[in-house]
Parts: sequence; structure tokens; C-alpha cells
Amino acid sequence: MTAVRQFLLGVTLLGRGLVLVLRSPKLLFLGLLPAVIAGILYTGALVALIDFLPQLSRNVTWFADGWAQGWRDVMQILGGLGLLGTFALLGILTFTAVTLLIGDPFYEKISELVEDRFGGVPDEVEVTFWQSLRRGLVDSVRLIGLSILVGIPLFLLGFLPFVGQTVIPVLGALAGGWLLAVELTGVPFQRRGRRLAGRRAALKADRALTLGFGVAVFCCFLIPLGAVLLMPAAVAGGTLLARSVLGQPLAERRSAGLPA
Repeated sequence: MTAVRQFLLGVTLLGRGLVLVLRSPKLLFLGLLPAVIAGILYTGALVALIDFLPQLSRNVTWFADGWAQGWRDVMQILGGLGLLGTFALLGILTFTAVTLLIGDPFYEKISELVEDRFGGVPDEVEVTFWQSLRRGLVDSVRLIGLSILVGIPLFLLGFLPFVGQTVIPVLGALAGGWLLAVELTGVPFQRRGRRLAGRRAALKADRALTLGFGVAVFCCFLIPLGAVLLMPAAVAGGTLLARSVLGQPLAERRSAGLPA
């Protein structure tokens, strides 16, 4: 299969995850609660950023203080747009980690039911709640740190004429999509006793498939309320992605329906 077809197949995993979750209204409702809580927190942070944006724009464009007013104003506007873009990128990436931490029991259940529908997990590793929480917290902190390391250079490159408005958004979507895919496959990989390093290695082996899923999630999360509404579907799709890269079946067992 070509890389393009693999990428498109990865995109369809998000749609399959949405279909699975919509079949169970109770799971959909429970899955939305953590995302709603995280959404409220991030909305408050965005309101605060907008309130302080003029001052922050002046701070990040300090080098233009001595320029003519017209050029100084243009640079401050670009600085403000760059700050908003960086906040959006980091918000999307960290939103997933924070929401997964808040909703760990709910998303664990969604992932488990998806696994059962497709044949379960052979040799499943039993992990206690506290072990899962500790591992999830450590992995999320590492991924948030990596997200910041990626976001800052993209923010600086966004000032480049033309490139900053064309190439950089594409690179941002690819980087963001990859990190989201790594995040969203955390639960199914933990169920198989594999930590972050093993997860990344498995996903790299099917890079195009992983990027297709991750970029689809990233683009949907850019839509207002998209991250809140699609988080349960993204968790289900991440479970399907994990099964796919590990060579496990994606054919549904009709007798194992998701509960209503």
C-alpha cells in the first residue's frame, strides 16, 4: 500500500472511532465530561491571553521599539497573531494530555469496549488504577514538554514572510498530528505492557498511517468545540490505530456490540 493510501486509511480511523462511540450514547456522554471540564479551563486561559495580548505583543516585538510607527504596528500585529497561533498549537497538543488525565477511567472504559468489539487483547497486562495514573502522568508530562519544544521554533518561524503563512502551518499540523497520535494510543499500549518508547517505535513503523490519523484529529481539534466533542471518538480511533500498527484484527465481532 502506498504512503498516500496509508495516510488516507489513517484518516478513516477517526471516522470509525466516531461511529463506534455514537452507537453508545452513555459512553458518549461520559466521554464528553472530561473534555468539557478541560475545555472550560482552556477557554479561561484563552480569555486571559486575549486580555493581555496587546502588552504581550509589545513584549515579544521589543526589537521594533525604535522603528517607524507603521512598521512597529505591523510587527506587533504579527507578534500577536504568532502568539495566538502558538497558543492554539500548544492548546491542542496539551489539551489531549490534560483531558486524558482528567478522564482516565472513562477513556479506559471506551478503549476497553472497542478492544472487546474487535477481539480483545491477547495476554493483556493488568494495571492498577494508581499504576495507570502514574504512568499516564509521566508520559503526558514528557509529551507536553516535547510539544513546547516543537511549538516554540514553529512560533519563531511563523514570522518568516510567505513561509510562515504556508509551510509552517503544514509542519505544525504534521508535528501536532504525530504528537496527538502518540498521546491517543497511550491506553491501548499500556494494556499491552508497552511504554512510551515502545509506542513511538511501533507508530514509526507505520508512519503514514499514524500521521493520517493524527493530522485528522489535529484539524478537527482546530474547529471550535471540536476537541471537546470529538475526544471520545479520538480515543476510540487511537485504539484502532494501536491495533493496526501492532498487526491485530480490525474486523468487528458482531456479537460483541457496544452497550447502549
